[in-house]
Amino acid sequence: MSTKGRVLVAMSGGIDSSLAAVLLHEQGYEVVGMTMKTWDYASSGGTKKETGCCSLDSINDARNIAVQLGFPHYILDIRNEFGDYVIDHFTNEYIAGRTP
Repeated sequence: MSTKGRVLVAMSGGIDSSLAAVLLHEQGYEVVGMTMKTWDYASSGGTKKETGCCSLDSINDARNIAVQLGFPHYILDIRNEFGDYVIDHFTNEYIAGRTP
């Protein structure tokens, strides 16, 4: 099958990124989905059923779209980097009295 090219779609599991993946797929692009895992859900103390960006449900929603359309979906585990560069920076700036 000839495609227009390969495109990596960052998929949050929400409607916007999912629709972008669907439309690109329908237009003949070879779509590869990717979702970033930014949080350690097992130790976060959150509820089992969470909604919104970055939850396990969102990751599963993104994966389900990819499965339905038949394109690969990968999860990029950036928990350590996200904690080091985003969460720690936010916390340090907040402690210093600055709005990050």
